Amino acid sequence: MCGRTCLTLDPKELECCCKYRKAVDGKPKTPRFRNEYNCGKKYQPSYNVAPTDVTPVLVSALHFDDAADSADRLLVPMMWGMVPRWHKGDFRKHGLTTNNCRLEGLAFSKLYGPPLASGQRCVILSEGFYEWQTVKPLKASERPAFYVHMPQVDEKVKMSDKSTWKVDNGEFRLLRMAGLFDVWNDENGDKLYSYTVITFETSGKFAEVHHRSPAILETEDQVTDWLDHKRVPSARALNMLQPCHNLRWYRISNIVNNSRNKSDQCNKPVEDVKPAAGGSKSTPKSKLMQSWLIVKKRKLDEDEPKEDDADKLAIKSESESEPAEKKPKPEPDAS
Repeated sequence: MCGRTCLTLDPKELECCCKYRKAVDGKPKTPRFRNEYNCGKKYQPSYNVAPTDVTPVLVSALHFDDAADSADRLLVPMMWGMVPRWHKGDFRKHGLTTNNCRLEGLAFSKLYGPPLASGQRCVILSEGFYEWQTVKPLKASERPAFYVHMPQVDEKVKMSDKSTWKVDNGEFRLLRMAGLFDVWNDENGDKLYSYTVITFETSGKFAEVHHRSPAILETEDQVTDWLDHKRVPSARALNMLQPCHNLRWYRISNIVNNSRNKSDQCNKPVEDVKPAAGGSKSTPKSKLMQSWLIVKKRKLDEDEPKEDDADKLAIKSESESEPAEKKPKPEPDAS
């Protein structure tokens, strides 16, 4: 699954990293960043992006311009965690965990099926994502945390050191995940664009970390086919999603567990994390301090992404997830 990501580049830097070529002329093109109101939610570069945060994603320009070529691309800020189009009231209170959606049965889902059928496919951009090892029976606070990223062409690039990145020339490789987006309208007619990350069963070495992983688009051709919904139908697009075998990851500190911690220490290798000023690894002698730390630790555990919640939602009957008044009636020929 995918519970947290890292994206610290500004819109102009993202445009440089997302240049592409169309098969027609082969000339490099830059996707334009299209700002959206999104009910007042804005994109803020962050070392610890959590669900309900807004990040730019790639979409076909045809979704915003009927005269556009479906192969053209736009960068559009959207909220992580899809808000169902049929939801009424506060968009923060739909009660569903939609950060991730399972590939298995996706096409028949009453929640994710309509966006898929409408060609609302997107590519979620990140420099990397965070994952907690869940394949071993450990308490939430004891689970090792890892930072997962794509290998870079230049071996001198360190993911935890932005001074080694070459963003302007387009050589920096982002981690790109396949997703779906939807559009929700509030009572005033304002739109909120939101997305979900597609996941499937992990295979290969990454299975030692987690049993689910996001659908990563490794090549430019995969990105092109996923976005161009006019040329590539949904069934074909889903079938092309395959496990990524070129991932890299390293152990990081559990300071990333707290979604409010946006420090640049979040994605650093655990051995490079700087201790807090005046910090000490010794057990505090004060009973009051010990009690405070216990309470603080509990809060950190609660802030860690709940993998089980996303999994339960994915296997839960869609008819139970959708409000009764919005359940579609069965077709006449349905058994």
